Amino acid sequence: MPAYKAPLRDIKFLMRDVLDYFPHYESLSNGADATPEMIDAILEGIASLGEQVLAPINLSGDKEGCHFDDGVVTTPAGFKEAYQEYVAGGWQGLSFPEEFGGQNLPTSINVIKAEVIGSANWSFAMYPGLSMGCINTILEYGSALQKKQFMAPLVSGEWSGTMCLTEPQCGTDLAQIKTKAELNESDDSYRLTGTKIFISAGEHDLAENIIHIVLARIPGAPKGIKGISLFIVPKVNIDGDGRMGERNAVHCGSIEHKMGIRASATSVLNFDGATGYLIGQENRGLEAMFTFMNTARIGTALQGVCHAEASFQGALAYAKDRQSMRALSGKKQPNCAADAIIWHPDVRRMLLTQRAIAEGGRAMIFHAAKIADKMFNATVEGDTQKQQAYDDELGFYTPILKGFITELGLESANLGIQIFGGHGYIHEHGMEQIARDARIATLYEGTTGIQSLDLLGRKVLLTNKGKSVRDFSKVMLSFAKPHLLSRGPIGSMARSLSKRAAEWNIMTLRIMLGASKNRELVGSASVDYLMYSGYVMMAYFWALQAEKSAALLESGEGEESTEFYTSKIQTAEFYFDRLLPRATAHKRAAVSSTKSLMQMDNEHFNFL
Repeated sequence: MPAYKAPLRDIKFLMRDVLDYFPHYESLSNGADATPEMIDAILEGIASLGEQVLAPINLSGDKEGCHFDDGVVTTPAGFKEAYQEYVAGGWQGLSFPEEFGGQNLPTSINVIKAEVIGSANWSFAMYPGLSMGCINTILEYGSALQKKQFMAPLVSGEWSGTMCLTEPQCGTDLAQIKTKAELNESDDSYRLTGTKIFISAGEHDLAENIIHIVLARIPGAPKGIKGISLFIVPKVNIDGDGRMGERNAVHCGSIEHKMGIRASATSVLNFDGATGYLIGQENRGLEAMFTFMNTARIGTALQGVCHAEASFQGALAYAKDRQSMRALSGKKQPNCAADAIIWHPDVRRMLLTQRAIAEGGRAMIFHAAKIADKMFNATVEGDTQKQQAYDDELGFYTPILKGFITELGLESANLGIQIFGGHGYIHEHGMEQIARDARIATLYEGTTGIQSLDLLGRKVLLTNKGKSVRDFSKVMLSFAKPHLLSRGPIGSMARSLSKRAAEWNIMTLRIMLGASKNRELVGSASVDYLMYSGYVMMAYFWALQAEKSAALLESGEGEESTEFYTSKIQTAEFYFDRLLPRATAHKRAAVSSTKSLMQMDNEHFNFL
């Protein structure tokens, strides 16, 4: 199985040199303790947990899977002990308020922590990961009593949390939700009845209580999504002081037998008159749930980076060691029977693609995490105007990150298998597991198609008539302008970015005008539009990394890391030469007529 090593050198490069994290932290109300020394200590600690505790049980956890016995779910060997170590280290509470036992550090630190954990063992990462959205939802929408009852044990990791949306008859279309919540007049609690499916970490043996965040309808509520409310439903009932009592009437009916993430318990949960508590306002559950969903979608985007990084590390080690044939330009290892496959151009193409995806995606997500920091800071300060502005900005990034990076993460995982050849198809090497685990990332928390409609239909066309694209284009042009006449790779990248910035806006306007006459155009263009947006956005972040690397080399500050900075520039050149051209094909498809897509009669798809 691949040996995982946390990419601390690249993480620190992004934080310190490219994205200016430490001046950013100094501007935050909760950033005073996020000093370079503190961050180094956190990174070293989480790297140790990932490399020494979580990675070694990744392959075995996949092989064993979770066990189900009459409603009781047991996680694979080693998971419970690993979770106890995670809790003992205080990792769950990094970015939550001190009043609930957290360390009150910026949200972005938690995102960085989550990457290391997820790359080491994604199945494990899902257990504490699902709790994050649960905590954020209660923190923002919960009453004072609810925070008193639930926050401290969730923040410590003593309890875990879930998100319960999907039902057998509906996934994305939440208007079809049937789970019912009836008021108990005696104490203002509710009785919830219904079935939820695909509930990640819905039942397990890692924590003594599981707090479910559940969408349900109160009798008499308006039809559709306007009549959905949100509830807190604990696995074990608690009293007013948060002490646990009897088991609640929510039970695990089964766990799914999945293609991947087998060590994560994906549960069917039956609510049989379970006691729940309304969170937020009646019939406004989706508004509160989006707090949870945005958290989850950024976390899912991170999965693309995690699997790209893990697959790249495994494939790189194998490519350096595996000998097969001679290099086309002559012997490279004359004392060996053949040359290592890393000398072959096609293997190098695959490795560089993996690296470009992992490190480009990481930069995109780390930038978005800074926006999340600012949004949280504005929320704490009560500046609703700034909060909304940051929320809108992050809302533009979210579908691109989730849709684009998970698609490329899956591509990277498949390339890892390809580099291994037949050995990549064998379980013991761990590469096929990465691909199986990665596959779900393009599906849950909204498929790529759903993310694309959210981006093009709602965020770009409906909400601000292309303003988000114009704003990001200005950032690209501002970067490019000083370098347009420069020679060398940075000048070439700057000129390419300036052309793409104009192209992106023209394409957006063209689709906007076309959609006013043919509404099907939005649906037919959306996925290609999202992928185009992702490739162009990633190009900007690669240009940023290349520019900073070149500046450090020129100034002499990066002399001790010449190889690292040189490789950054070379990977950026590869991205612009070999991956960014894919955007052109997506643009051409996005602006194509809907005729060839929609003209065939449904009955003519086959003639069996």
